[in-house]
Amino acid sequence: MKAIACLTLLALLLLHAPTAAAQSQKTAHTLNLDKDSTSPAASINQIAWIAGHWNGEAFGGQIEEIWSAPAGGAMMGMFRLIQGDEVGFYELMTLLEEAGSLAFRLKHFNKDLTGWEEKDETVTMPLVALDENIAFFDGITFQRVDDKTLQVYLASENKTGGFDELTFTYKHK
Repeated sequence: MKAIACLTLLALLLLHAPTAAAQSQKTAHTLNLDKDSTSPAASINQIAWIAGHWNGEAFGGQIEEIWSAPAGGAMMGMFRLIQGDEVGFYELMTLLEEAGSLAFRLKHFNKDLTGWEEKDETVTMPLVALDENIAFFDGITFQRVDDKTLQVYLASENKTGGFDELTFTYKHK
């Protein structure tokens, strides 16, 4: 039922949003910001509902995300995967106001804090569409299911050059 509601919202955004020509579907629950398009106007306070301490299961272990409340035009977050008794990897993340819209940025780290990306590089995903309980960034979607549940959908590039969708269900700690 929740998947149908999300797909219905996705269809409505694609059909009726002012930036509909600027977006296309990447996976079942994620969008792509088309080349030479701009992100819609938005402020960090519109996604304050992401803030909190979230826990779930994925990759054969326990996952955790902690997001700060909005301040200074940004939110900061961290992710970690615990597999057995060891950290699998970490992510440091930001959601920030940029050019009148929002962007999601992250860097990956091994358990010894050696980075996956080059020193001055980040993975950046601009905002594609936004509604009261769902934020579509290019390749990642945050959906507030209810006050205790956060659903995150991630488009992950596969070996054939296409995308698989990873789904993370978090519960508020």
